[in-house]
Order: sequence, then C-alpha cells, then structure tokens
Amino acid sequence: MIVYKDNLAKLAGIVGSHTKTFLLLDENSERFCLDILKNSGVLTGDFVKIVIPAGEQNKSIDTVQYIWLQLVENKADRRSLLINVGGGMVTDIGGFAASCYQRGIDFINIPTTLLAMIDAAVGGKTGIDFQGLKNQIGVFSQPLAVVVLFDFLATLPKRELLSGLAEIIKYGFIVDKSFLDASPTEDFIRQSIAIKDEITDGDANERGRRKILNFGHTVGHAIETYLNCHGMDIRHGEAVAMGMVSALYLSEKLCGLDPRWTTLYKEIYAKNFVRYNLGNIPAEELLEIMRHDKKNEGGDIRFVLIEAPGKPVFDVVVDLKYILDSISYLIDYMEDENYWSK
Repeated sequence: MIVYKDNLAKLAGIVGSHTKTFLLLDENSERFCLDILKNSGVLTGDFVKIVIPAGEQNKSIDTVQYIWLQLVENKADRRSLLINVGGGMVTDIGGFAASCYQRGIDFINIPTTLLAMIDAAVGGKTGIDFQGLKNQIGVFSQPLAVVVLFDFLATLPKRELLSGLAEIIKYGFIVDKSFLDASPTEDFIRQSIAIKDEITDGDANERGRRKILNFGHTVGHAIETYLNCHGMDIRHGEAVAMGMVSALYLSEKLCGLDPRWTTLYKEIYAKNFVRYNLGNIPAEELLEIMRHDKKNEGGDIRFVLIEAPGKPVFDVVVDLKYILDSISYLIDYMEDENYWSK
C-alpha cells in the first residue's frame, strides 16, 4: 500500500493495532527528518526510537544484531511494529531485521530520500551487504505500507536528488521514453512509484518481468561495490547512471538498439550526473564482482538490455569480451572532453 500525505487516513488503525511501535532511524534521518515526521500526522502514539549509524558501510550484520538487541531489550513481541525512516540503507536493513525477528514482525517504510521513495522502499526487497557485496543477504518481505512524504525532499542536497533521478530516467528505457526528460517533480515521482509498485506486485519474488528493473545495475552495482570498498564517495543512483551507459552499449551490440539512444543518454548523463575517473579500476575486479550478481544463473553473467525504449529484455547472457568492451566504452566516455566541456 502506497500512502501519501493526502490519504493518510489509509493508515488509520494500522499502527494502533500493534502492541508496541519501534522507530528505526539513522543519524541523518533523526537529525533532519524526525521533526517533519512528528508534524506529519503519521505518528499518533508512543514509540521506542532505535538509531543506527548512517552510511552504506553500516548496512551489515553487526547493525542488524544491534537492531535485534534493541527489540529484545524493549520487549518487542510478534505483534510489534517497526517503522523504518530513512534512505535505502535504513529501509533495506530495517525490513530485513523485521522479517527475521521472531520469524517476522510487521514493518512500514517511510523513505526520506528520492532514491528510497521510488526504488528501495517499494517492492519488498530487504537485505544487507556481505563480504563487500551489495545486498548479498536478504529476503523478499512486503511492508504493510510505504508512506511517501514529499516534505523530506527539501532536506536533500542536489546530489541526492540527482541520484534518485537516475532511477526515474531508467523508466525511460524500460517503460516509457517520456521519462528520459524527467525531473525530480512530484508528478514524475508518483508515476515512478506507481510503475514499480505495479511491476513488483505482479512478480514479488523477481522470477520474471520484475527483472527489468535491474537495467543498468549489473555494471552499476560492480562500480558501486568497488568504489565503496576503496573508500570512494559514490551514490547508488550515480552508479546505476554509469551502468546504463554500458547497458546501452551492449543493447546496440546484442539487441539492435539504435545508437542514437546511447548518444542521447550520454548527453543526459553529462547534464545531470557526476563525472568519474574510472581508468584506474581493474576491469577484471569488476568482472569478479559481477560474477556474484544475484541475477546470474549457472555461472553466466546476465544483463537487462533493451531493443528500443520500452522494449526491455532480461536474462541476456553476455560474453565476457562484450562485458569488458562495455566497461572500456564507459571509461572512454568519461574521458571524452566533447561531452564534458559543454
């Protein structure tokens, strides 16, 4: 259930029907978002606050154990409710902790970043990072509700908004090309949430069509994982934005995509996203990370590609040579002054 500020009545009775309410925040959402939440009308009773450190590096089993300890010490039972307030890290780890505690308690996601609103908080994916691999441990578990409050967007720096914009633009390739002209407005956000909710509702455990949501993620996750492990500052959306460059290159080579879409996207990227120097990243290390991608089967590295905007194909097995070529293509693009000098 998706709940906006104008239909908060949908939450009536949900929170109050539980024996105890717990509020999970990270240091950022506690500082910048808790007062907004208190004034929103979502919280109508008492709650126990659990605060965890911010940052992807804390999306770990140690943090999950801390959450479980707080639930135990505060006598959470199977009819308790965990409300996850924060970005994708908080909704992912909070959903995972709730889904495992006493074999599962109810949870609600209240995303506070654009990326979490349109992606992480919706669809029932929960998880933590493990051994340097993103979301390697987790379960599918649906929240009772996802509460979207646009007031939180005013707390975000521009870079966070653009990180979320990458996931909106992704829909321009896999669903509707009009999203290639998207901006982080309420209208595009609502449309993006509706698209993801519809896709995931029909394929909760990612056996079929839901896989198209991973467009740009195979190379993107590898870059994100590598840079995070080496102490580099990168947002998930920025990594996905780069991954889409590689995915479009492969779509040209393997699916007959008209090259003008790749050229258009490179212009969109240069206009909106961070330019990274990727030349020092060993391509073989990215390949090794990709070999652990959850979309793989039988040892093959699988991609989501497109034949044209709105015509995605999934489970495309790509030869290692083509993958390496797509990485080289991305690196060359990042070094091409014809795009960045404008």
